[in-house]
Amino acid sequence: MTPETGRMNIPTTPHRRTEVSRLEDFIDAMIDLRQTGQIFGEHGIGKTATFFSYLARTRPDTALVYVPAANLTPDDLLVNAPVRDPHSGELVLRQLVMSGLRPGRPFVLLIDDSLQAGDTIQSQLMQVACNWTLGEHDLRALGCVGVFLTDNESLTETSARRGDLALLDRMVTMRITANDTSWRRHLAAKYRPWDLRPVFSLWASLSPALRELLSPRTLDHVLANAREGFPLRWGLPLLDGERLRLAEPGPDGRPGQNRTAELLDRIAEALGVPNPATVPDPVRQVVRAALRNRWTVLLQGPPGCGKTELVRETVREGLGREALYFSLPVTNVEDLCAPVPSPDGTLDNLLAANFTGPEPKVIVWDEYNRPKDKAAFAKLMEITQEWSLAGRRIENLRAQIAVQNPPYHLGRKLLVSRNNIAQATRFTASLDVTPQDIPANEWLLARYGSDAETVLEWWKHDIDEEGRAWITKRTLERLIKLHRRGLPLEMATVYLGDGEYAPVPLSALVDRFRGRPVTGLRELARDADMWEARLRRAAEHSGEGGDDSDVVHQILANAELSQLKKHRAVVSRLVARLPAKLRATYLVGASQQHQQFWTGVFTGMRR
Repeated sequence: MTPETGRMNIPTTPHRRTEVSRLEDFIDAMIDLRQTGQIFGEHGIGKTATFFSYLARTRPDTALVYVPAANLTPDDLLVNAPVRDPHSGELVLRQLVMSGLRPGRPFVLLIDDSLQAGDTIQSQLMQVACNWTLGEHDLRALGCVGVFLTDNESLTETSARRGDLALLDRMVTMRITANDTSWRRHLAAKYRPWDLRPVFSLWASLSPALRELLSPRTLDHVLANAREGFPLRWGLPLLDGERLRLAEPGPDGRPGQNRTAELLDRIAEALGVPNPATVPDPVRQVVRAALRNRWTVLLQGPPGCGKTELVRETVREGLGREALYFSLPVTNVEDLCAPVPSPDGTLDNLLAANFTGPEPKVIVWDEYNRPKDKAAFAKLMEITQEWSLAGRRIENLRAQIAVQNPPYHLGRKLLVSRNNIAQATRFTASLDVTPQDIPANEWLLARYGSDAETVLEWWKHDIDEEGRAWITKRTLERLIKLHRRGLPLEMATVYLGDGEYAPVPLSALVDRFRGRPVTGLRELARDADMWEARLRRAAEHSGEGGDDSDVVHQILANAELSQLKKHRAVVSRLVARLPAKLRATYLVGASQQHQQFWTGVFTGMRR
C-alpha cells in the first residue's frame, strides 16, 4: 500500500491501460497472483459490468464465466450421474460439472451475488474459493485463471454473512464504492453527445446516503428516460410498490426532506431536456421504447385495468409476433431451464424451447410479484439484469416487460411479494400505471358498440372517483355481458364476501339501459341546433360561458376519439362556441391522436 493514496502498488502488466479503476487494478492483480478475489460493494455501482467490459477489452482471449449464485440450485454446478466408462464399457457413477466451466479456453469465474446462495451452494462455493476445485474437477485443469466472488454485504439484500474463517483465510477481500469503478466513463460514452460532467458534479455533491439511493445504475436509468423525453422519475425504482424517494435519513432514521423532484429537475436542466410530469399514452410509449432500446420495464397498476392486454398488443404491433408470455404464479424453474447430463460428460442447462432460435423475442412476465416460489423469482434476477439464463444468452431478446399489481389497492392488501433494492433497480423504466393510462375504452366501443357507449357514459358521469376506482375496465366488460344476457348487473362487480359487493350504485346504469333521458355526445349531435343556440346565448352573456358551456365541455372532454371522429361536424360547430380557455384544455396531456384531431378542428375554425 502506498501511504499517500492507500492504494495497492501493483506492477503494471503489458496489457494495462493508463486509465483504470481500482476494481480493474484488483482484477488484474488477482489473476496475476492466482488468488481468489472477494469484492463487496453497494448495489448498482458497476461491479459485474466492470468484469464484462474490462476483461473483454484487455483479455479478449479469456472467457468470463458468469455464475449468478442467487439463482443456483444444488445440482446446477455439480451432479452425480451414471455414465459409460470408455475402457470397461460399464456404467459408473461420475461427477458431472457445469458445461460453462469447460469453455475450451482460459476463463475467469465470476460468482455474482455470492452471499445470496443457499447453504448447500455455499458449501460448494467454499471448495471453489479455497482450492479452485469442484468435486473431483480441478478448475485450473479446465482453464480457470481467476476466481472472484461479488456481493453487497447489506443484510437487506443478502441471506447471510460469510463468517467461516477457513473460507475467509483463502481470499483477498476488497470493499469498493462507486468511485472505484469506471461507471462515469461508460455513461459518458453511452450518452454522447451529452456532456455529463455537470450531472457527475451534481452526483458527487450529494451526501453518501443520497449517492447510495441514486446509484450509478439508477442514474443510468434516469438518463435513459431523459433521452426518450419521458419523466425522469420513471428511472427511479418501485420498492415494495412505492417510488424510491431521494431523501436523506433524519436523526431518528426516518426519511427526511424529499428531494426527488428537485434533484431530477436539476439533472434535466444540466442535460438541457424537459422533465415532463407525464406523457400521452404512457404504456404504449414505454413499451415501444423498450423495443427500440432493449430495455427491461416494470408496469405496476391496479387489477383489471388492461395492462397486460395492452402490453401484448403493443408488442405484437412492434415485433410482428406474439410475446413470450409467462404468468409467474404458475411458472416453475423447470419451465425456464433445467440441468441435464450431456454426451461430452458435462452438466448442460437446457433452455425452454421458446428461448431458443434466432427470431426476435420479447418476454412478458405477468403477475411479476406473485411468483410460485422463490427459486423461480431468483432466476428472473439473472434474466432481467444480464439477459441470460443459467449463463446462456437468450438470442435476439429485444425487451422484457414485467407487469404487477401494487401491494395495496382501494384500502385492501393484495397478496404480492416484497422486493429489495437490488431487484427493483433491474428495470430501466418503472411506471405506476393508472386506469386512465390504458386506452381500453376504444376497445370496448369497437367490440360492444352502443352498449359500451352507455356503460362508459355512466362510468364517466354518474358515479364519483371512488366508484370509478371500483369499476375496472374488466368490470365494465362484465356489466355489458350480463346486461346482454338479462342477468343482475350487481354480479358483475367485485364480490367482497358475506353477500357484499363493491359499494357502487348501479341504479343510474339500469336507467340508462332502460332508455332514461341522458345527455351525451349522441344527444348533442341529435339536437345540435338547439345546443349551438344555447352556447351562443351563454357566450353573449359572459366570456366565461355558463352552465350549458360546462355541460358541452365536459361531454367533449370525456368522449373517446372514435366518438369525436364520428360526430366531427357537430363537434366543430359546438367547440367554436366554447370559451377559449376551455378549448385549450383539449390539447393538455392528450395523446398524439387526440392532439391531431383537435388541431384539425381548431385549424378549420380559423379558416
